Amino acid sequence: MGRIDVEKVPYEDYSNRELAMIPLAVLALALAIIVIAYVVTGTPVALGFDFTGGTEIQFTAEDASTDEVRDLLSGVETESIRAVGFGDDYEVATQLEDTEEIEQLIREEYGEDSIQSVQTRSAEFGSDTQTEALLGVIAAFVGMSILVALMFRTFIPSIAVIVSAFSDIVVPVALMNVLGIELTLGAVAALLMIIGYSVDSDILLNNHILRRHGGFYESAYRAMRTGISMTLTSIAAMVTMFLVSWQFNIDLLPDVALILVFGLTADLMNTYLLNMSLLRWYKYEGVTR
Repeated sequence: MGRIDVEKVPYEDYSNRELAMIPLAVLALALAIIVIAYVVTGTPVALGFDFTGGTEIQFTAEDASTDEVRDLLSGVETESIRAVGFGDDYEVATQLEDTEEIEQLIREEYGEDSIQSVQTRSAEFGSDTQTEALLGVIAAFVGMSILVALMFRTFIPSIAVIVSAFSDIVVPVALMNVLGIELTLGAVAALLMIIGYSVDSDILLNNHILRRHGGFYESAYRAMRTGISMTLTSIAAMVTMFLVSWQFNIDLLPDVALILVFGLTADLMNTYLLNMSLLRWYKYEGVTR
């Protein structure tokens, strides 16, 4: 892998306000999308089966395509129909309490032994899971914020990391709304992983600029070479995971990989534009005040 020539990034040609403008505009747009989704649907992002409750039916439909399965069940209320794994297995999710009609259609078309399992989750249990997942994300973010504040003990470097991490979470959630990706436990895990990725690259940049020897840009470029290499490698790995899991209908992994790609891409923007602008202001102007 060739050396990343970060020295060509013309930071000196742009003011701090200009550097921060793009990530702040993206953050504002993402927040607007989430607010609109909340006003329209009552939730900031569409909730998956893990949080809404309902019934999932797994069955085998030999030599049938996904479109054929959808046509078969078009007359009944379903939330989603998708292929599972490598073979002829499918999964249908519904909010109906009585799934006898769906099961009968499947048995008549694909045989009496075609249904593998029927799993029901109550709406109350889904609501409890939703609350626990939300508390988990909040606790992780608050814990990260406290740790960052203790590490740097100054307002601007700390708030730079926290705002960048916040944007790294908000942007993927907004894109989930745009692309129709539902929030599942796997998606929550991906958002938690994004917090870790974000803090890693931001702290690396802050440490090099604030605690290492050398000029501002020398220290920044040194951190960028490591940070950008790590992030691009992670993005490449997630893109590969998305393509493979999508091609072979592996459950959850495509959505998790896509959310991580969104978050890591946002992290590149927020770390090396927003965080960089705040650190430069702090280094050249804030310290002297």
